[in-house]
Amino acid sequence: MLGIGDEKAWHEAAIRNAPDAHLDWIKQQGFNEREALRLKWLSKNMTQHEQYMNDFMKVFETLNRWGPGSESETLKALSSVPITPTKVLEMGCGKGLATIVLANKLSAKITSVDKEQSALVSLQRVIEDAGAAEKVMPVCASMTDLPFESKSFDLIWSEASAYIMGVENALAEWKPLLTDGGVMVFSDLVLLQRTPSEAVKAFWDKEYPDIQTVEARRKQIAAAGYEIISDFSFRKSSWDNYYLPLKRRVEELMPTMEDSSALKDIAAEVDFYLKHNAEFGYQMFVIKKT
Repeated sequence: MLGIGDEKAWHEAAIRNAPDAHLDWIKQQGFNEREALRLKWLSKNMTQHEQYMNDFMKVFETLNRWGPGSESETLKALSSVPITPTKVLEMGCGKGLATIVLANKLSAKITSVDKEQSALVSLQRVIEDAGAAEKVMPVCASMTDLPFESKSFDLIWSEASAYIMGVENALAEWKPLLTDGGVMVFSDLVLLQRTPSEAVKAFWDKEYPDIQTVEARRKQIAAAGYEIISDFSFRKSSWDNYYLPLKRRVEELMPTMEDSSALKDIAAEVDFYLKHNAEFGYQMFVIKKT
């Protein structure tokens, strides 16, 4: 019951035990899908959600990268794609760092989707500056409610975003959008050890209860009807691209936002990464629809 005890702990338990029912329940309380997903993954507090998200976006508004990655990781994955795509759907494009790499390397039309309008504003500037505006079409939409017909794309690209709807859900729901023999590329947070330390287990039980080992993800991919072309782990530099600027941003804002729950959560995540990064990582998967 909300209002009694720790609301954040209640949401975390609901996400672990019944993630789909939990999200549906949030929507029934009057939140649209965009805010329901934000509440699920970020604030975990209905009464303080608006302030939390205002603070959260303030932290990230000056940062170019919203998740681990690098141009070299994008290029490495792209080099494993066994087809020459002509229609690409990019999920969770953010500010367009991967978008530009794809636009520069592919002779394809790219539809870049993100639910954050502020990210798409930045993306528009990036593609215009790069002379790629004719190749890229930004779309503001939720990846769980996409306005596209089946078999519309021969390549789906999703860096650090499939977790939002759940990897298994993404594998199932995005599959019909692919042409026969189409390819999906996605990255996901994974455990690098079968038996993580208690600190790592406790942290991800709260923040990402669906985290899996690489082998477990491979089995889920095969069960969903895909062939794995390749997969590889991100290098440490790709994590540093994200966490080191984030750490500096937290330190910059702390004197004026020391009471912010969002800033405290982000600071705790940065500290956790610096202490335990040997036990988890990002894995990039290149898979083909069968």
